[in-house]
Amino acid sequence: MPSYTVAEARDVGAMAGRYQLGGAREVLRRSASSTLGLFDIFLSHSFHDAELILGVRDILQRTGKRVYVDWIDDPLMDRSHVTKATAERLRARMDQCSAMVYAATRAASTSKWMPWELGYFDGQKGREAIAIMPLLEVSGQSVGQEYIGVYPTIERSSTGAPELTQRENGRILSKSLDDMVRARGGFAWKNTF
Repeated sequence: MPSYTVAEARDVGAMAGRYQLGGAREVLRRSASSTLGLFDIFLSHSFHDAELILGVRDILQRTGKRVYVDWIDDPLMDRSHVTKATAERLRARMDQCSAMVYAATRAASTSKWMPWELGYFDGQKGREAIAIMPLLEVSGQSVGQEYIGVYPTIERSSTGAPELTQRENGRILSKSLDDMVRARGGFAWKNTF
């Protein structure tokens, strides 16, 4: 199964923002969900990938999942002045989410927050509730940061929908986003040779 490309996710984001005054960032701000309640997915990403993240969020939401993005769902959080309260707010939001998707991009490799979010989420929910979504410039490219290789990846299935894959002993195992969101109750990997 192929990974999603940067161009593909950016095109989805651009399409969503094309007819909106203010572009992708404004669409995201206006579509913010309630600051109360639970989310299915915490989207860990680099703030520098706004239009790209709009596309990723849309791809994930097409599966019926509620996706938390910090600067969308908490627009008053001041990213330029990070405090202990900022970290506490992000912890509380991660606790409200069932699963995490880590958007692995070139900009992600320079993020100081993403490794912290990944470590916190893994410690709280376990690695079965985490998936890496590599967004590649070209197919087959590496996303770097070897430590993210312990998590399954989100790839495009034959139907075009996102699916989680894990490669083990030459076999490809897969599960759906529904399985990941329900990970606390257990899940099963399926063989997909």
